[in-house]
Amino acid sequence: MKQLVSTDWLEENIDKVKILDASWHLPNSERNAKEEYKSNHIKNSIFFDIDKYSNQNSSLPHMLPSRRNWENIVSSLGINNSDHIIVYDNSEVFSACRVWYNFIYFGHNPNLVSVLDGNFNKWLSEKKPTSKEILKILYSKYKATEDTSLVINKDQVNENIEKKNFLLIDARGEKRFLGLQPEPREGMRSGHIKGSINLPFQLLINNDRTFKKKDELTSIFKKKEISIHKDKAFSCGSGITACILGLANSLITGKKPKIYDGSWAEYGLEN
Repeated sequence: MKQLVSTDWLEENIDKVKILDASWHLPNSERNAKEEYKSNHIKNSIFFDIDKYSNQNSSLPHMLPSRRNWENIVSSLGINNSDHIIVYDNSEVFSACRVWYNFIYFGHNPNLVSVLDGNFNKWLSEKKPTSKEILKILYSKYKATEDTSLVINKDQVNENIEKKNFLLIDARGEKRFLGLQPEPREGMRSGHIKGSINLPFQLLINNDRTFKKKDELTSIFKKKEISIHKDKAFSCGSGITACILGLANSLITGKKPKIYDGSWAEYGLEN
C-alpha cells in the first residue's frame, strides 16, 4: 500500500496523477470548503464534495454510497481504475483520509490511492504550484467492487460490547469522548460507546501536519493499550476522523482499515 506521498513527490509527478481536494469542515466551523477550493488549490486538482458524494438516501452524514453511485461519482470526476489518485485537504480534520478509505473500500488498487502527507498547508508553506483554474473533466467509465469486511454497523458494535471480537477505537477529542464537551451536531447525546478506547487523532499528527513515523505511531498505540495484532475498527463523530486512525493503523500493520460508518452520529442519537 502507498498510503502517503510527500509534497516533493507530488510536485515531481503532478502531471502523472489525478489530484482530489477533499476538504471538509465541521458544521460549526463557518468555513466553506468549495469556495476555498475556488479561490486557491493545488494545480490540476478537482474538488471532491464529501457531503454530496455520500449516501444521499441516509439521514446520517458521510455514509458510503452504493457501488453504482460510487461508479457514477468517480466517472464524473474523470478518474480511471488505472489512475494514481492523490487526495489532500485544507481541513482541521484531515478529511482526505476519508476519501482515501472510500477508494480502498470500493476496490481501487491500494498502491494507487494516497494521501498527501502534510496536506495543503505544507504545500503552501513550501510555495509549490497552486491555481484558481477549474479543470474541464472528461467523463470516464470507472468500475468498482466492494469489500464489505471494511465497514461495520451498529448491530456489530453492540454485539462486540459483549463478545469483544475487535477493539473499537474512537478518534474524537478526550472531552467529547468523556461527555464533557457537547457534540457539534444537534440532537446528539454526549459520551462514548461502551468498551471503546479513545485515541484523539491529533496525537498521530506532527506540527507540520504530516503523519508521525511508524515507530512513533506504534508507540502511541501501545501507550493506549491498543494491541497491534488484535482486530480493530475505528469510529469518530461522523466517519471522517476515524479514517485518520485507519490510515495510521495501515501504516503500522499494512492492513486495510475497518470503519464504523455511522459512528457517533448514529450511536449517539437522542431517542
